[in-house]
Amino acid sequence: MTEIELARASRAIPYGFARDMRVLLGTAEGDALPPLWICAATPLAALAEVQRKFGRIAPRVIEQPALERAITRVYANEGGASARVAGEVEGSLELSQLMQDLPELEDLLETEDDAPVVRLINALLTEAAREGASDIHFEPFETHSVVRFRIDGTLRDVIKPRRQLHAALVSRIKIMANLDIAEKRLPQDGRIGLKVAGRAIDVRVSTLPVGNSASQPERAVLRLLDKSTGRLDLTALGMSDATLAKIDNLIRQPHGIVLVTGPTGSGKTTTLYAALARLDATTTNILTVEDPIEYELSGVGQTQVNTRIGMTFAAALRAILRQDPDVIMIGEIRDLETAQIAVQASLTGHLVLATLHTNDAVSAVTRLSDMGIEPFLLSSSLLGTLAQRLVRKLCVHCKKAGPDGMHPVGCSICGNTGYAGRTGIYELMPVDEGMRTLIHDQAAEQDLREAARKAGMHSLREDGERWVAAGDTALEEVVRVTRD
Repeated sequence: MTEIELARASRAIPYGFARDMRVLLGTAEGDALPPLWICAATPLAALAEVQRKFGRIAPRVIEQPALERAITRVYANEGGASARVAGEVEGSLELSQLMQDLPELEDLLETEDDAPVVRLINALLTEAAREGASDIHFEPFETHSVVRFRIDGTLRDVIKPRRQLHAALVSRIKIMANLDIAEKRLPQDGRIGLKVAGRAIDVRVSTLPVGNSASQPERAVLRLLDKSTGRLDLTALGMSDATLAKIDNLIRQPHGIVLVTGPTGSGKTTTLYAALARLDATTTNILTVEDPIEYELSGVGQTQVNTRIGMTFAAALRAILRQDPDVIMIGEIRDLETAQIAVQASLTGHLVLATLHTNDAVSAVTRLSDMGIEPFLLSSSLLGTLAQRLVRKLCVHCKKAGPDGMHPVGCSICGNTGYAGRTGIYELMPVDEGMRTLIHDQAAEQDLREAARKAGMHSLREDGERWVAAGDTALEEVVRVTRD
């Protein structure tokens, strides 16, 4: 790009879009069509979006380093938040003030300065990380949009931007996640890697078209995963000493299957990670197959599922078995093929840890049988099942004692919910010889449950009562999460 061409380059495209999409628009002086400088790394969707906004253009390909230097020089005087790389989110600006700074326009390419939108998204990410939110929802409605945080399992409204700004907010999120901002008809998934206050945060992005209007609004949900592993400890997750001792015994067996069950969002994967962290990775070959990889464990080989290229759980497991593993962790058993491979692996000298969607520990046996696993194979391979839930802990600043225990009140510190933080409750069913016989003989689920209780198994609700007795949660909270 010559100096003359550079002088004619335009800032009509916002810096964030130009930088992330690697495009630089020129003026039309003496040219039939405005030139658009691109490189080999420029997404085709970016060209389509610029053409949609500015009409016909004349793409000109140059080397990527030259283009990036030109973008930096053209926007050098712009400064501000729009020119800051989003990989490092900083600052906790007042959200109400940022709302007032937002432009009136709806489309991110309609404004010469996307700084207010960038600052708002960064502030929302910072606030969500500070409050320990697991998800951020961007939801469009007829007259307004709503941004909500999921904190301790429940959603809370944070801000309500003007409906006209919703597309700009979603477009900014798409740019950060390297998604196609021109595609608004199909769902998209992406990821953003951030650092917030020095903490590495992995953000999984999902967009979904909703409504039937011509503008095709989209919902966006951001799942925040704190990649720090300091909290991966079973005791810190709320497991009692008795249950922890039994789990330690199970995960140190040379072969067999240990299942962790519960609904989505109950902390199953975190429990598996914490269990793996108790094993010696220097003397044990530990391999995992996950979707997605939520934590990075030192000394553990972790494989990401990618169904688009045929890398399913089953395909990954077959490959893993050729890597001489001692311990295999499966993010989720979803189908018969994965279940069969897991059972065969456990019967050929491997310890398999996996999650499964069931309501309690006993029903995991029924679930695998319904999938098609033969009872004689299941009875030979299953070591134990652990069901779990997460209960909210009472806010220590406002909880109040009553005749039947502590109760939530609500204050400014806990967002007037009465709760702050969560802990786990667990139901562990080890498989002893008597249980193996019942499984082999295809005993009814109720018979399995009675046998497990006689062997000392405590239900989820009974385990939750220890937190009620300690004044850490309310009885109604335990009842809420164990109501099946």
